Amino acid sequence: MLTGEYQYTLDPKGRLNFPARLREELGERFVVTKGLDGCLFVYGMEEWQRILEKLKELPLSSARHLQRFLASGAAEVELDKQGRILLPPVLREYAALEKDIIVAGVISRAEIWSKSAWEQGPLQTSPDLIAEEMEKLGF
Repeated sequence: MLTGEYQYTLDPKGRLNFPARLREELGERFVVTKGLDGCLFVYGMEEWQRILEKLKELPLSSARHLQRFLASGAAEVELDKQGRILLPPVLREYAALEKDIIVAGVISRAEIWSKSAWEQGPLQTSPDLIAEEMEKLGF
């Protein structure tokens, strides 16, 4: 299970140290793709294969936008000897990643955020909204 919040710095070449705790769960290679709310989604290879299978099963008429969004932006990355990944320029641009980065574990995936977007987005969710969602889900 992927959990936790980690703060890192993106180097000038677009490399990002990836949290050791999350590396243990994801393995040496994983997939980074466009995510929702202006972040990047990170999936382990098994989870990514499950997502691709689900997308292939859906009728093109209802899934084509999601298929394009997730698959066209996907990049398989591999950890270097220092535990870093190289984020492709197109993904860095999509998520407006410049220097200060947040990597968050979100159960079955990790998310990569610019620190400013993280502080303005997910951290601004009201406690009432969280309570409402918890109630709907039976927590």
